[in-house]
Amino acid sequence: MSQSFPARLWNASLLHADTYEEVEADPSSIRQAVLVVFLAALAGGVGSWWLHAVHRGIPTSVALVPVILEVLEPLVLWVGGSFFSYMVGATFLRGPETETDFAEVLRTVGFAFAPGMLRIFGFGLPAFQGVLGLGDSEVPRIVFNTGLEIWVLVTGIVAVRQALDFTTARAVGTYGSAYLLLYLVVMGLSTALG
Repeated sequence: MSQSFPARLWNASLLHADTYEEVEADPSSIRQAVLVVFLAALAGGVGSWWLHAVHRGIPTSVALVPVILEVLEPLVLWVGGSFFSYMVGATFLRGPETETDFAEVLRTVGFAFAPGMLRIFGFGLPAFQGVLGLGDSEVPRIVFNTGLEIWVLVTGIVAVRQALDFTTARAVGTYGSAYLLLYLVVMGLSTALG
């Protein structure tokens, strides 16, 4: 029986392999995967706007730069990371059980961004601390956001492992290679574009 969208979000966040298998096998779940990534991007954008424009009082023209970057980050990581994970995992690190296509990887990795919807809270921590009279330290925000990024990284590894039907070690190698390739492409483009 197919899980509801909220159940898929919850179970994907909790690293339930069966949820990633369900998403992999359900071509119609691509719409849900797009929504997950969009919500993670929106959470980052709104949180960044709150932190920079509202809490810190940075002018709108300046605050838009980090907001745009926070919105684009999940989208680029999703598409680029999925592409390179598929490329590396389906060719170079292919396991004996690996049978997949790009759409399956795209769907599962999309759901790996489910914890990213909490990004709005990481950016809002300094404001909440101020309201509660706990000071204005950046440390809780940095710790929260770092923990969240690690959580998304781990869910991504589980998503790739399930989509490509291989071991966790191969998934770590695939995901690491994919993000290294994505980093090189992004850095190369940013250098070329000045």
